[in-house]
Amino acid sequence: MAIKYKQKCAKCKKNYVIVTWKQGYPICYDCQKDQLVGEISDPEMKKLLDIPESFYKENSFLRSIKINAIQYGKLSEKQIETFKKAVEKLKADRKEEKKEETTASITKK
Repeated sequence: MAIKYKQKCAKCKKNYVIVTWKQGYPICYDCQKDQLVGEISDPEMKKLLDIPESFYKENSFLRSIKINAIQYGKLSEKQIETFKKAVEKLKADRKEEKKEETTASITKK
């Protein structure tokens, strides 16, 4: 697992972004929000990118994939495959967090 740490956004210098050593130019969700709004004409692509906004807030990779889809109108097979894997991982992490919260609340009672 990669080490994660917080770094200020390279654009606004106000918000902190969780990054790894691989990310050279961290940008917060607020700075990229304008780029995430756009029309996607392909119905399959629309369905693929229709995930909760909180996933886009948490993961800069998902934001970059959506921005590429809006700008270029299509994605490569590898991009689509990796996007699906990242979304599934986030969903699994959410389920795990909910289980832990439920277990913690039951043990406190």
